[in-house]
Amino acid sequence: MVEFTRRKLMATSVAAALGASVSGVASSSPPEDKNTPRAPYVRGELKRFSSTAFGAEVTGPFVFNDGTPLYSLQHPSRDNPAPFNNSGIGYFKDFQFSMDGKSDDFSELSTPQTNEEKGKVRGANGDYEFIAHGGDSINGGAELLGVTQTPDGTNITQDTFTGTQYGDTAYNPDCNQFVATNEEGTEGYLFTNWENSPGNISRIPLSQEKGGKWSADLENAINLANTEPFRDLGGTRINCYGDLTPWTTMISGEENYAHTRVALTAKVSDIVEQGTGKGLIGASQFWNRPNPNGIQEAVNAYYGDDSWDVQGWWALTGVEFLAYYLGATPPDQPSDEDNTRKPIGDSSYPNPYRYGYFVDVREPTAEIPQPVKYYIMGRAAWEAPDIQNDLRTVYGCSDGDSKGIYKFVADEEIPTYEDPMDVTGTLYAPKVTNEEAAKKNPPADVNLEFEWIELGHATNAEIESWIAEYDGITQVDYLETHADTDWEEDLTAALEEADKEVVENGNQDYITSQEIVEWAEQYESTGPDGVDEELRKIPFLETRAAAKEIGATIEFNKAEGVDSIDNAGPGDYIYFAISELNDDMATDRGDVQMERVDGGVVYRAKLEDDYNVSTLEPVIVGPDASDPAAIADDALINVDNIYVMDDGRVLCCEDADQFGRSYANDCMYVYDPSEDADHGHGNTEDGDDSDNLGYKK
Repeated sequence: MVEFTRRKLMATSVAAALGASVSGVASSSPPEDKNTPRAPYVRGELKRFSSTAFGAEVTGPFVFNDGTPLYSLQHPSRDNPAPFNNSGIGYFKDFQFSMDGKSDDFSELSTPQTNEEKGKVRGANGDYEFIAHGGDSINGGAELLGVTQTPDGTNITQDTFTGTQYGDTAYNPDCNQFVATNEEGTEGYLFTNWENSPGNISRIPLSQEKGGKWSADLENAINLANTEPFRDLGGTRINCYGDLTPWTTMISGEENYAHTRVALTAKVSDIVEQGTGKGLIGASQFWNRPNPNGIQEAVNAYYGDDSWDVQGWWALTGVEFLAYYLGATPPDQPSDEDNTRKPIGDSSYPNPYRYGYFVDVREPTAEIPQPVKYYIMGRAAWEAPDIQNDLRTVYGCSDGDSKGIYKFVADEEIPTYEDPMDVTGTLYAPKVTNEEAAKKNPPADVNLEFEWIELGHATNAEIESWIAEYDGITQVDYLETHADTDWEEDLTAALEEADKEVVENGNQDYITSQEIVEWAEQYESTGPDGVDEELRKIPFLETRAAAKEIGATIEFNKAEGVDSIDNAGPGDYIYFAISELNDDMATDRGDVQMERVDGGVVYRAKLEDDYNVSTLEPVIVGPDASDPAAIADDALINVDNIYVMDDGRVLCCEDADQFGRSYANDCMYVYDPSEDADHGHGNTEDGDDSDNLGYKK
C-alpha cells in the first residue's frame, strides 16, 4: 500500500455538524467545520498496524521487552462474534516490533471493509490472542476480573444495587503496564486499569513460554480495588490511562470528569459577579445530591428554555455505587424509581476531593501492593501522566472540554521520600504566549509557546489533611444544608429547593466560590506564597477553577495522551495528544484561537536541561470532520492513548468519531518521526503542498 505521507490528498469544503463525542464533552452546536489547510498532515510516516473490533476503542498499548505489542479491547459491541463481543486484554502472537526505529517491520494493514474484518481485532502481523477477559474468575474464585466489591464481598453491579453505573461492569479495561520480575522481562505482573466507578486496577501474573506465548495465572490474579489499602484510601474512580514510573511501579490516572465546577471557559468569579450560577455552574457542585447525575434532567425541568449543559453531569454516574463500595448502607428505594431517590445518610459517602488524582501502586510485587495518591499533583480528569527521568517532573493531561495540561516538580526525587505522603513540590498550569496561536492559523502551521504559572507549593500530607476536612458529608447534608423543606415529609419539594439553592449560591458543604475568588485576589496581590494559610488548599483541591482565575490557558479540548521514551533526558521528545482541536481551542476568544480540526493533533516538545518544555510543535494533524473516505480512511482520527516505544516510534490509538470514513472501527497507528517530511501532505487551499516543517533529527 502507498504510504499515507506519500499521498496527495484532495480538498473538500463539505460542512459537518457533529454530535456529542464518546465522552460527552463536545459542544451541542459546533460551528461549521470548514476545510482547514493541511489537515490531515503528518511530519514523518504514519502506518496502520491494527484495527479493533467494532464498538471498541484502542486503549492500553504496551510493548514487552521482546517487542510484542499488547492492548485492551474496551467496550466492544455485544453483537460481535465471540470472543470479540466481550472486553479483554490481548497481545499479537508471533509478532515483535524490530526496535530499530523503522516501520518496515510490518506491512500496513488494510482498512476493515467486510463484516468479518469489522467484527474482530486485526493486526498487520500476528494474531490477537486474549490473555484475559473482563469477568473471568480470579483469585481462587473469590473475585471476577475487573469487578469491584463491597467490604463484605458483594459484587457491585446493577443486579445487586439500585443506582447508576459508570460503564458496564468489567467492560472498560484501559491502561496496561507490565512490571517484570526477572531481567529477561518474561515474568512479572500485568496491571490493568478498569474505567468504571468505583474504579479498579487489576494485577495478573504473566509469564512467557518458549516460542513467545504469554500465559496468565488468573488463579492468583487480584482486583486491587478490593484490598484494604485501596479501600482505606477511599478507592478510585474512572481509572483511565497511566504510566510505568522510573522506579518501576504502575501509576494510574483517575479521569474524574465530575470535578468541573464551572462550564467551559467560565470562571468562578463570573458566578460571583452575576450573583448566580445559572447558566455557568458545573457538575462538582451536585456531588452529594441524591441521584447526582439526575441533575441535568432536573435543570432542564426547572429552567426550561433557560437550562444549560451542566458540564460533567454524566460523570456523576456511579457515585452512589462508590458509596456502597466504601461500606455505606443503601437506603430502601421505591420500586417506581425516578429522578427523586431516597438520600444516603451514611458517613461513608465519598468525599469528592479524594478523587481525580494520580495513584502510584507502590510495592507492586508484594502480596498486597500499597497505593498512594499524589494529591500534590493536582485534581483533574486525568487521562494520562508522564513521569520524567529526573524523578521529579511530571506532566499530566486532563481530558474533556476546556481543560488543562499541568506540570508538577518535586523538591527532591520522588522515590527518595521514605514516606510518599512527605513528597513536596510545586504545581504549575500552562500559559500559551505566542500571538500566532490566536490568529486563526491552521494547527499544522503553529507551534504553541508555553510559560508555566505556579499555582502552589505543599506536601502530599498537607493536602490530604485539607481533604479530610470534607469527609463524612452525605446526601442528607445536601438537602438539610440547602433546603428549608423537611425532606422526610416531601422529598421531591426539598430536592428541587436544594438544587435551585445550589445553582444560585453554590454547594455550601464544600469549598465556596467566595474562597476561590479570595485566593485568586490574594495570589494576584502577593503571589502563591503569600496567600492566607486556610486558602493554600485551593489550587490543589480546585485545580481547574484556580488556574482559570489567574489566567492560565485552560482551553485544551480532550488532552488524552502524554508519553516519552523510557529514560528520556534533555534533548529527547515528549508527545502530547489532543483528541479534538475544536470548541475553546477554535473560538474567537482566549489564548488559543486556531482553525478547527475535529480530528485532533499530536504535538511534541523537546525536553530542556531541567526537564521543562516550552514549545509544542505539531507532528500529526487529523482530518476535518467534512473530509470524505478518500482522506479520512487513512488519517489518524481522535487520538487517545499514545505510547513511545524504545526505538522512538509512537503508537497512536484512536477513540474516533469516524467522520467520513468508509468503516466504523478504531485503529492503532505507528508513527515514525525519523522519516523526513519536508513535503506537506495535507489539504491546502491553493494546491501547494510545500511547507517548511521538515523533521530535524
